[in-house]
Amino acid sequence: MTITFYTNPMSRGQIARWAMHEVDADYDEVILSYGHEMKTPDYRQLNPMGKVPTIVHDGNVVTECAGICMYLAAAFPEAGLQPNSLSEKADYFRWITFGAGPVEQAIVNNSFGWGADDPQTRGRLGYGSYELTMTVLSDRFKDRHYVCGNHFTAADIYLGAQVDWGLQFETIPSTPTLEAYAERLRARDAYKAARAIDGAHIAKMRAANPD
Repeated sequence: MTITFYTNPMSRGQIARWAMHEVDADYDEVILSYGHEMKTPDYRQLNPMGKVPTIVHDGNVVTECAGICMYLAAAFPEAGLQPNSLSEKADYFRWITFGAGPVEQAIVNNSFGWGADDPQTRGRLGYGSYELTMTVLSDRFKDRHYVCGNHFTAADIYLGAQVDWGLQFETIPSTPTLEAYAERLRARDAYKAARAIDGAHIAKMRAANPD
């Protein structure tokens, strides 16, 4: 069944598009502009947060990029994006949620200059410190190609997209380990196909609104 994909090319929708290309899903895209189109009553019936991405597949509505990645891996098992063993499942769930929790929080807070020097306050942040979180992230790939060892999974789409963007926009530190991980991801056909589509959309948008 064809997926309906609500997105904006200048959003985390790029992660969902990459995931759909990895599972070779058929999808129809609906591009929503920021502001009114994301806040209409009809769209908020699907995503009450009024944001993208959202996918609708076989009557199932899925929001949040980590959830979309895991859902697509489960809905298209032939793509091989799910963990195979209990050990891989431990890594898979641990590191997807590490990306959705500590990594995202640390990057956002650091970009706004928010932090805490007091150890007690740091504990309440849930990630300790930006430096600690980035060290843990980088160290993960010192002895492995992907989150689950040598097996590329949906966890690499979600966590890997954060690494990819973070290196490009300098919101995470450049380390040899993370640079090598990102290069492995960027070499994937699905990554390149998805990025080409969003890149073309962005170019059209900028041409239409040069200011």
